[in-house]
Amino acid sequence: MKKTFLPLLVFPLLLVSCTMQDKNQNKNASASFMPMQIGNYWKVDAQNYTEIKDTLRIGGNLYYEFYSIIGGDAVSKVFLRIDENKQLVESWPSSEGKVYVRAQFDGKLNDSFFTLNDKTTNDYKVTIVEKSDRKMTFSFDMIYHDNLKGQTHQETYIKGQGFDGNWNEIKIDGKIIK
Repeated sequence: MKKTFLPLLVFPLLLVSCTMQDKNQNKNASASFMPMQIGNYWKVDAQNYTEIKDTLRIGGNLYYEFYSIIGGDAVSKVFLRIDENKQLVESWPSSEGKVYVRAQFDGKLNDSFFTLNDKTTNDYKVTIVEKSDRKMTFSFDMIYHDNLKGQTHQETYIKGQGFDGNWNEIKIDGKIIK
């Protein structure tokens, strides 16, 4: 009897903890530049979209699985989370311990950082080129790559929406916002 009583006490505490965590996460979605909840999606059409499908723990940290279809047949999966420093980071189950910084939402205009901070050819220098209460744009430059240095690309995030782009439909926290 004592053995079955203890799990009965612990189980409700786990439920309350998970529910409180989910509510806090949902509450912060409109304040986040990258709202993360399973079911959020960004769609152009049935052939081109990104959806948060699942979560996964990598190195003890919770990451969200972003599943994308491009052109109807190309598939991409990335694992993202926002860390304690308000950085959007990516990691991979096969490379536990390796972290790729995609955005620093607490950064200031013209601040720079590196995605891998290892000075390899895949280590981008990222500069915040636009920042407002509603929108942030990051410019990426492969400064350690002989042929691609200076050929920048940009990624923009909209508060409460996440990815900026020509989306026909966006769903965040169960609500269609576009």
